[in-house]
Amino acid sequence: MYPVDQLPDRRHTRRSFEQAAAAYDQAAVLQREVAARLLERLDLMNIQPRRVLDLGCGTGGSIGALMQRYRACELVAVDIAQPMLARAARRGRWLRRPRCVCADAERLPFAAASFDLVFSNLMLQWCVDIEAVFRELRRLLRPGGLLLFTTFGPDTLRELRASWSQVDSYSHVNAFLDMHDVGDALVKTRFADPVMDVERLTLTYPDLWQLMRELKQIGAHNVTAGRPRGLTGKARVQRLLQAYEQFRRDGVLPASYEIVNGHAWRTEDVARVALEQVARR
Repeated sequence: MYPVDQLPDRRHTRRSFEQAAAAYDQAAVLQREVAARLLERLDLMNIQPRRVLDLGCGTGGSIGALMQRYRACELVAVDIAQPMLARAARRGRWLRRPRCVCADAERLPFAAASFDLVFSNLMLQWCVDIEAVFRELRRLLRPGGLLLFTTFGPDTLRELRASWSQVDSYSHVNAFLDMHDVGDALVKTRFADPVMDVERLTLTYPDLWQLMRELKQIGAHNVTAGRPRGLTGKARVQRLLQAYEQFRRDGVLPASYEIVNGHAWRTEDVARVALEQVARR
């Protein structure tokens, strides 16, 4: 679904989040806000899951809220970066900690039909093949299970992308899938009743340096395959700073985020059920 030069580089993504673990909580203001809104959506879902998967848990910011909401559940936290998981492992209470597993979302080490809820906040945009991820999550969910997630849409960091386009032709900003592409991927992987919507949030900064520093602190700087490999020279940086100034309003620079919200259900395989009914006759 991505152009070749904009595909996420899996090894670079893992390394970025490993290096960001120590500073992540201090800088992840947007991630916490989006997680809080995603958790509120569970109020509308009539489920009492016995086993919950927090996929792409990061440092575990949603673990406490999920455990409090579903007091009898077993919570499994998965992330691609081991240093993130080390922090997530300390979440919860002394007698009730999450089970933490370091794994790739496209190849999860769990048995089929072993979860009732998959909760994933701002993780899917770092995956190379979203359909492969959805197939894997459908495999893991029990019939009646729920997938609830957020990801970034293509208008995310549009100001930064537009500014870099005035400097050179490299891929400097991560690419993000359109809401309709994500919804189509859910349908193709046989999830039922997918519901998608978009929210738009804007953060503001006194200068571009603070935005770029924050992106690095949360591990969200450029991880595309087509990123420039050398150091960015002073002249190009200066052109970037000048280009971004066109967006300044009321003394601050905006950074736009398009948040794609989605949920879908794992239903019984109709064909298999029909065959079982025929066999019993």
